[in-house]
Amino acid sequence: MTKLKSLAALLAASAALGNTAFAADTELNLYTARHYQTDEALYSNFTTRTGIKINRIEGKEEELLERIRNEGANSPADVFITVDAARLAAADQYGLFATVDSPSLKLAIPAHLRTDRWFAFSTRARVIVYNKLDVKADQVRNYEDLAKPDMKGKVCVRSGNHPYNLSLGSALIQHIGAAKTEEWARGLVANFARAPKGGDTDQIKAVGAGECGVALVNSYYLARMLKSTKPEDQKTVDRIGIVWPNQSSFGAHINISGGGMLKTAPHKEAAVKFLEYLASPEAQDYFANGNNEWPVVAGVKIANRGLDAMGKFKADTLPVGKLADSVIEAQKIYDRAGFR
Repeated sequence: MTKLKSLAALLAASAALGNTAFAADTELNLYTARHYQTDEALYSNFTTRTGIKINRIEGKEEELLERIRNEGANSPADVFITVDAARLAAADQYGLFATVDSPSLKLAIPAHLRTDRWFAFSTRARVIVYNKLDVKADQVRNYEDLAKPDMKGKVCVRSGNHPYNLSLGSALIQHIGAAKTEEWARGLVANFARAPKGGDTDQIKAVGAGECGVALVNSYYLARMLKSTKPEDQKTVDRIGIVWPNQSSFGAHINISGGGMLKTAPHKEAAVKFLEYLASPEAQDYFANGNNEWPVVAGVKIANRGLDAMGKFKADTLPVGKLADSVIEAQKIYDRAGFR
């Protein structure tokens, strides 16, 4: 009788564990700073494929990170995703991410686009656009060229405080050193056509209008404009040229969209499944064709005329972990240079 009771207790315990695992497999709490309508299909298809319901909390990166930290061990968050390597590194430095040992993620995502705890799922590049009537492509083949005297009064760019520009500054520190990066930043500021303002689309339009001769912009804004059927956008596109920078050196700077599983995730199995799904061909197709980003997984076919129009290029392969290392130093350099 005692043995039967013990066996019954063991079976009951096993059933309870099984029910817990099943519950974990049917729910995922996602904290996301990505705000793209095309991501809706990404999430709904994951639910269709796995049966796992996604409970989504959206917000700005800083707000979500602060919320996760305040929630502590009781946080319901399973996965945090955002754009920019530095933001993901900040979450990691807070000790929020758990190590994910997933053979499929390691196989699918190149080593320089992942760490042990957070992963890139798409990339975007920092490219140069120029006014074809004012600037020749050969004048701006490299990021460093934007700081040369012949670009005086021609450069437009958004705020130096923005992560896109801070990540570029961080990459330059890694490649050419802090001293030369500061020299570049001072030259860039000296060449401004106007004080930094607006977003990257504003910079593209300003170059097309002749207000600026050249600008630094994020590739997915450019791809969006290249695909646009609006007459004003088509007119802008006709007036600008595109340069992939530093093709004879370290390659065009890229940043990422990515994420990781939280240490306190209550649904760890579902969290890993979701991260693995984001590296699947289906999800990679959504990143590329839905939001004009490049997939991180090799071999994914792109049917995006905006990306196709920009052509092929050599991308910087600086590890995303190292890219995040110099962001604070980049901000200090920009502050000293007056790039605000």
